Amino acid sequence: MEFEILYQHRDFIIIYKPCGVSVHKDQETVGLTTQVANQLGMAQVWLVHRLDKVTSGLLILALNAESAAEFSRLFAEHKIQKTYLALSHQKPKKKQGRIIGDMKKARNGAWKLCQSKDNPAITQFASISCEPNLRLFILNPQTGKTHQLRVAMKSLGSPILGDDLYGKNTAEIIHKLDHSFVHLSRGRWQSQRSKNVVFCDRTYLHAARLEFEFHGEKFDVKAMPKEEEWWQKETVIAKINENPFFGNGKILV
Repeated sequence: MEFEILYQHRDFIIIYKPCGVSVHKDQETVGLTTQVANQLGMAQVWLVHRLDKVTSGLLILALNAESAAEFSRLFAEHKIQKTYLALSHQKPKKKQGRIIGDMKKARNGAWKLCQSKDNPAITQFASISCEPNLRLFILNPQTGKTHQLRVAMKSLGSPILGDDLYGKNTAEIIHKLDHSFVHLSRGRWQSQRSKNVVFCDRTYLHAARLEFEFHGEKFDVKAMPKEEEWWQKETVIAKINENPFFGNGKILV
């Protein structure tokens, strides 16, 4: 597949990673970095940070070893500010604040948040009601732990929509949002009221903004989520555009 390149610099590019694409090489597919290198006609590009397979959005790739080392340093020193968007069908325990705690492995490949704070995951968040049983979350991770945002959302009592690892079964969520929906096929549901077909075959987490300084130049890159029905709801789009996290509303893509 070809990836959309949102920004191209002589030392790095920023691409849009769709949901369902792994940043690591799967057994049956060519790795993301190999695909992008082929797309650019280069021998190699460097992965400098990661997004979960279920997460869509902005991904930085370095174009040389020197810039890869520089970005690794920036991420290690938490000098790259990341903003994510998420949707949930559950009202959180609190509308905004910080989630802090150590993370430990749980069952079935999941992680859990602990009360201890020896080496904690830290997430700043705010939530906005879009409509009954649907909330938008704006998440700023201040650390970079595995599944950090998905675990943070679960700890709030608001698992991410479509996240079967940390939340309820997708079918249960769909019926909570609208009891008229019936299952058609994998990920496809139809409302018996409007006859509209909707999709909920992804985890609704999106890497929407990256802010950083590279070699003295400041960068602020933003991208709206593109895939799937629930991101395209008018109430969700309106709340995203109203929020100051997108500044004056100027969105790159």
